[in-house]
Amino acid sequence: MPKIKTHRGAAKRFSFTKSGKIKRGKAYKSHILTKKTTKRTRNLRKIGYIAEEEVSKISKLIPYKR
Repeated sequence: MPKIKTHRGAAKRFSFTKSGKIKRGKAYKSHILTKKTTKRTRNLRKIGYIAEEEVSKISKLIPYKR
C-alpha cells in the first residue's frame, strides 16, 4: 500500500492533544478588531476543539500527526 498524503492545510491548522482531542484555532480574530469587545477578543485567544462528529474526517486528513 502506498503512503497517504497529508493535507498540508489541515496539518498547519490542527494538532492532537495527548488525550486524542484535536485542537484548533478560533476564527474571527485576525482583523476588524475595533468593533469587537475586549472580552470577545480575549476569549478568541483560547484553544478550541473539534467536535466529536468531525474527528474522523480531520484524522484522515492528518494521518501521521498523532
